Amino acid sequence: MKMLGRKRLPRWVTLVALTVFTAVTGAGVAHALQVTDERGVTVTFAQPPQRIVSLLPSLTETVCALGQCQRLVGVDRYSDFPLSVRSLPQVGGGLDPNIEAIVALKPDVVLMATSSRVGDRLQSLGIKVVALEPMSHADVKRVLQTLGQLLEVPDAQQVWRVIDAGVLAAAQSLPASVKQTRVYFEVNSAPYAAGAASFIGETLTRLGARNIVPGHLGPFPKLNPEFVVRANPDVIMVGDRNYAGMDGRPGWSGMRAIRERRVCVFSAAQSDALVRPGPRMAEGARIMAQCLQEMAGRTP
Repeated sequence: MKMLGRKRLPRWVTLVALTVFTAVTGAGVAHALQVTDERGVTVTFAQPPQRIVSLLPSLTETVCALGQCQRLVGVDRYSDFPLSVRSLPQVGGGLDPNIEAIVALKPDVVLMATSSRVGDRLQSLGIKVVALEPMSHADVKRVLQTLGQLLEVPDAQQVWRVIDAGVLAAAQSLPASVKQTRVYFEVNSAPYAAGAASFIGETLTRLGARNIVPGHLGPFPKLNPEFVVRANPDVIMVGDRNYAGMDGRPGWSGMRAIRERRVCVFSAAQSDALVRPGPRMAEGARIMAQCLQEMAGRTP
């Protein structure tokens, strides 16, 4: 019986087959990009997004810290750093933005807080949404990793290493005399405080201070004003937007911090650096460290 040998396929057939295989398996240059946000939702992109709308200042700052400011095409009304973002179209507040304004910008993705109420509406209009809302140092590190993956920025964690080193340097700049200073940090005059579980509280801990608001109350709890009176902190940290009338609250004038003028009142610019969990956390640490040092040297 005569054996028939296998014929060699023409080269063009081989090339076509390889092209189809590449397209199906993603073995070539083109590839799907997936990120999982803090809702636990996995979002798929055909390519890294080039047109981004950010609805949270800390996310705006993080995109820019990763060297991708040029991809931003719109921001919320509170995103004002770095200066270049102030010239971008504003689409309203982060929680209740102008949907029509966002759609008009034709974004590849909208970055928003998990607490924002517009995610489902945007998705129903065919707009991809990634929800991220950092509350702690670990969250900031994770958000950097997620956005670095989304934007295909190599070594996004370099930004975190700079932040971490800056916080450490701020802590090392303080004398032992300020250690264990009991601090109340007010983020809103309701009053809402920065608890020990928040990124602000974690920074205070790294600086050696003691937060009067325990972690089990949550990152940013609303307090009964009497709680602060009973805790009687050594130092109060507050933005100038919320400071007015503080000493007129029932019982507050008798607290040590107010009686001895141990209150650090931060400017609007300083407050923004302090309360945004992102690339400027090292700057926030330096501001708090300076406050602690100044208050330690203040006589009643």
